[in-house]
Order: sequence, then C-alpha cells, then structure tokens
Amino acid sequence: MTLFPDMVQEPLKHSIIGRACASGLVDLNLHNIRDYTSNMHHVVDDVPYGGGSGMVMMVEPLYSAIKAVDPDDKAKKILTDASGYRFDQAVAKKLVLEEWLLIVCGHYKGIDERIKQLFDFYELSVGDYVLTGGEIPALIVIDAVTRLVPGVIKEISSAQSDSYFEGLLGYPEYTRPRQFMGLEVPQILVSGNHEAIRKWRLEKSLKRTLARRPDLLKNIELDDEQEQLLNREDKDVENN
Repeated sequence: MTLFPDMVQEPLKHSIIGRACASGLVDLNLHNIRDYTSNMHHVVDDVPYGGGSGMVMMVEPLYSAIKAVDPDDKAKKILTDASGYRFDQAVAKKLVLEEWLLIVCGHYKGIDERIKQLFDFYELSVGDYVLTGGEIPALIVIDAVTRLVPGVIKEISSAQSDSYFEGLLGYPEYTRPRQFMGLEVPQILVSGNHEAIRKWRLEKSLKRTLARRPDLLKNIELDDEQEQLLNREDKDVENN
C-alpha cells in the first residue's frame, strides 16, 4: 500500500522478483491509498495536531484501504517507519513463513498513530537514516523475503551463502579470468580441495565480519572451529 505506486511498480517487474511473479511463486499486488479517500481531491495528509512543521498521513483513508484489502484481518501487517525495529536477515526468515504480507509505506512526517492502535503492525526500519518515504524500504523487504521463498532461487545453497544468512558477512568471491592486471585468484580456490575451501571461506567470512560489523558476532555463539579460524593470524583478509 503506497501513495506512489509508480515508485515501486517498475522494480518489481525485473530480475528475481519479476521471475518469481511470472512463475506464480509470489503474488504481488499494489494498492494506491489515495483510491480509498472520501474527499474529491484525494487528500491523504493534514497538518499535525499540536503544531510543528511537516504533514501527517490521515488515518481514515489508510483504515479504509486496509479493511478493503484484508477484511478478515489475516495478513501480517508491516509498516515501513524510520522509528521501527531494524529489518535484517533474521526478520526476513520469519516473514517468509507468513501466508501473506500487507506492507504499508509510510510517508510525510509519519502516519496518524491511531492506525497502529486499530491494527497490529510490525514496524520496520531498514537503517538509521531517514528517507523520503517507505517505498524503497518496502522494496527492500519484498526483495529480501522473496528470494527466500522455496523455488525462487534454484540453487538454495546460493542464498544460504549470502551475507547475513547465518549472521555473518559473505566471503570474497572470484570468477574468470583467473588472472587480471596482475591480480590472481587465491590458489586455494582452484585447488579442488573442498574442505580447505570451506574453511578458507568460513575464515574470511568471520574476519570480514569482525572487521566491518563486529556487532554481528555478539549475536552468534561460535563453535570451536569458528573460534580457531577467527583467532588465526591472517594479514590478507580483505585482499584474499
């Protein structure tokens, strides 16, 4: 649900999301909140009570839109909001288990707080910054959740090796050519030793996470192997 459907309509037609919709694995529908207004000019915002700058999305059109689309209150309702809980891979894993999601794109200074009292919203933020509206965050949620739907990604192991899937950042990736401008692919990746490659990738993933996002490691209980790899000296984590 959005005030600006054109902002999200085109991106949903392409790549993994577009193919998922075309194959029937995912069903996406856009609803323009303005279509549910009761005034002739389709006004959806007004000045805030108590004064102050900016505008606030009115409760009435949004309430009407939600009741029309989900009259039996069966959808998991999400509100993209800068003050919401942090959206991450763990949340995406939970959301993909829901039968269907109803995502409301926040806009302006915010939405009349009473809509949150009338419906049980899961408020989500995609980062510690403010965007013009909730459309881009909604696309992020849709993309992250869609790629977890069974069958969307043919090789599930590809998704499982993505950054954040297991709470760690991804390891460095390489492909052809083997040598480029004097830079070579690490020898271990062409050695054919799958166990050694697995350990190399795990070590790089752990150390990249430690260097860039040490906060993520606080939420992970490392096993003995991971502890040893993390503490092993390696001066070339970022380059190799």
